[in-house]
Amino acid sequence: QVQLVESGGGLVQAGGSLRLSCAASGSIFSINAMGWYRQAPGKQRELVATITSGRSTNYADSVKGRFTIARDNAKNTVYLQMNSLKPEDTAVYYCNLDHSDYGRHFVSWGQGTQVTVSI
Repeated sequence: QVQLVESGGGLVQAGGSLRLSCAASGSIFSINAMGWYRQAPGKQRELVATITSGRSTNYADSVKGRFTIARDNAKNTVYLQMNSLKPEDTAVYYCNLDHSDYGRHFVSWGQGTQVTVSI
């Protein structure tokens, strides 16, 4: 079983910064990609940023230029540096792990961490 542990969420004022971390542990054979998704009240869960094992990144248009995703392969950890935060960024942020094991494909999720941006 794979476990994803998120940290770094909290309350911050608009314009401030937060850094989210997600450490993956367990029976991980090969990581295809890691990413961050978020879900605000009354809205669907949406992609924020992803990073592949080849270090390709993808960002939602709403966060481009403000958020940066990075990973430490040795630690199986993915980070999300969030700058210039806006109230619209308020959501539960979920860590995502796309991984494979001898031809089998898995997607794992963290429990989520709350990010609240005040005016």
